[in-house]
Amino acid sequence: MLQQTETKQEGTTSVAITVRPVRAGSSLAGNRLSRLTPWIVLAGCLAAAFALFGLLAASSGNDFSIVGSVLIGAIAYVIVITIMSASVEGSRQAMDRFITAIVTGAFLLAMVPLVSVAITVVSNGLARFDAEFFNSSMRNVTGEGGGALHAMVGTLLITLAASIISVPLGLMTSIYLVEYGRGRVAKTITFLVDVMTGIPSIVAGLFAYAAFALFLGPGVRMGIVGAVALSVLMIPVVVRSSEEMLRLVPNELREASYALGVPKWRTITKVVLPTSIAGITTGIMLSIARVIGETAPLLITAGFTASMNYSLFSDRMQSLPVYVYTQFMNQGNPAEAFVDRAWAAALALILIVMALNLFGRLIARWFAPKTGR
Repeated sequence: MLQQTETKQEGTTSVAITVRPVRAGSSLAGNRLSRLTPWIVLAGCLAAAFALFGLLAASSGNDFSIVGSVLIGAIAYVIVITIMSASVEGSRQAMDRFITAIVTGAFLLAMVPLVSVAITVVSNGLARFDAEFFNSSMRNVTGEGGGALHAMVGTLLITLAASIISVPLGLMTSIYLVEYGRGRVAKTITFLVDVMTGIPSIVAGLFAYAAFALFLGPGVRMGIVGAVALSVLMIPVVVRSSEEMLRLVPNELREASYALGVPKWRTITKVVLPTSIAGITTGIMLSIARVIGETAPLLITAGFTASMNYSLFSDRMQSLPVYVYTQFMNQGNPAEAFVDRAWAAALALILIVMALNLFGRLIARWFAPKTGR
């Protein structure tokens, strides 16, 4: 790189000015790729990859691989766009484009299974997504027809009961850990919560079944037992998410409340909780979505039935995950009817989870602190 030094004499002061010319291949010199260049390179790489795999398929007689073509085309795009950017824009901009391409590719790769599952469930579930499916149970149904109303009611009741048990316990535990907990007790609770987070769902079901079997005898199957099993899985998620949201509340807000003479419990209810209500609600919705699709604990604790049951404290209660399992595993004649009902129930379960998440976002927006003047 060339360097030129000029010296100027101003009175008795000598000022040295160093001029360093900008390298021709640097983005500081104004050399940039056009906005269409990455898209043109991507299209060219994909076209070349598709042509290559087409020739290989034609010569070998194998099937054409779309996944392989896209993968090779993406790798070629990353290499080509990085080399082009390095030669025109400089090494810093080339590294930026390289990282951008890698991150974008990772995002698209992560979206593939999600989109694939959504398309599969919707396409297969629409076959039985009719009025009969939503207003009838499987009582006295051995072949075609029937519905999943009893399973939907059971899922909503069990999940509601589990939320009533888990949310207060988890929220109060997180408040204790953030606002009051110190020393060994807080560390022990945090350790136990971390351990509970990794408990397999089948263990939670066995625990709830064993606890109720001590008082009601072996073979007990009730909706409340399933709710207790799900609450064991929900509580650690609620505690950890709520704890993180409470820690994000600035201490200045607490100190300002204390300076006005507000007691600690009122500071928590009027300042800390309203400030973090949006994040807490999101964590609660995530915990509900975590347990609403559990099958193993409900199969052990609540069992399955073909009839309606509105009571959590008597008899067996069907749920949507168990309904999907029983319809798919116990296929009768015709088998297509059972498989269609299983796919429709899976689609209904996804829609319920989506509705709960939307409802949680609305609650978070309504109760979030107003920042406008």
